[in-house]
Amino acid sequence: MLVATALVCAAVAAVPPAAWADPQPTRRSLEDVHREVESLYRKAEAATDAYNAADEQAKLQQKNVSDLTERVAAAEKRRQELTDRIGELARSQYRTGGLAPSARLLLAPSPDDFLASLDLTRRGQDATRRLLTETETVKAELDRYAKAADERWKQLKAERKKKEDAKKEIETRLDAARRLESRLADEERARLRKLEEEQARRAQRQWLASDAVKGLPLKDSAGSVTEAGRRAVEFATAQIGKDYVWGAVGPDTYDCSGLTSRAWATAGHPIPRTSQEQWRQLPKVEVKDMRPGDLIIYFSDASHVAMYIGDGTMVHAPRPGRQVTLAGAGSMPILGVVRPG
Repeated sequence: MLVATALVCAAVAAVPPAAWADPQPTRRSLEDVHREVESLYRKAEAATDAYNAADEQAKLQQKNVSDLTERVAAAEKRRQELTDRIGELARSQYRTGGLAPSARLLLAPSPDDFLASLDLTRRGQDATRRLLTETETVKAELDRYAKAADERWKQLKAERKKKEDAKKEIETRLDAARRLESRLADEERARLRKLEEEQARRAQRQWLASDAVKGLPLKDSAGSVTEAGRRAVEFATAQIGKDYVWGAVGPDTYDCSGLTSRAWATAGHPIPRTSQEQWRQLPKVEVKDMRPGDLIIYFSDASHVAMYIGDGTMVHAPRPGRQVTLAGAGSMPILGVVRPG
């Protein structure tokens, strides 16, 4: 009994009082939630870019199919016209007794008739050869168009499948993120938002202190903006407060590349629809050479884009559940900068 009592006392003594409990596990848990939520939204944004790319390709293939369908119809109409003319030639020969033109030429009643028939026969033979050649050309053209249309249909189906797969992934990621956030109390959600803001401010401070921005004018940088860049910035900043919706290009909602592509299209300079294609196709510039209107591409997979507006600030559509807003240009990992015009 004495031994048992001693063991119990020792166990009780080993338990710290409630007043001395470590408060860090709750904070760590919230940070874990933050990391997981951000990861889910990042994956959803990457899938959104895949969705937008597939949507663009599907629209292109649909137009190609429509164009080819029109060409097939025109070629088929021409082929039918030529077939009718060949049939008419056959019927005409039948009405003349079925004799070939060369035979009728030999039966000419006089030399004058022979010479006249010779010229007429030669012209008729030339016309027949041209008719047959054109008929074969049209048939080959029709076959080529038909094959091309079939290939475009296959590509269209493939792009629609990619689009549907990307849509499912987006919805899966967003649902998971929403479920995580919905489990948090109001106070925890407020702390989560503050945690996001603190992280963004910390990243911005580190960016401003880095070598990457040496030489970047952070005061009155609007002086270097072009007229098209100014219009693009004016359009993008006028959208502040509008909701992020994946796949949206306005006028009431936007995703990140929907905002930048619409802004530059409004400025009279159309650019690719997706952030990945904007990164791939547009001219790249150094971060220190940025000017208002340039596009900042974020993350290693180029899955997010924002527009630089000067003084170290950008405007962007952040993610679902957020609105178009201003933020520090260095608040996320920068892949590079491109210049639409």
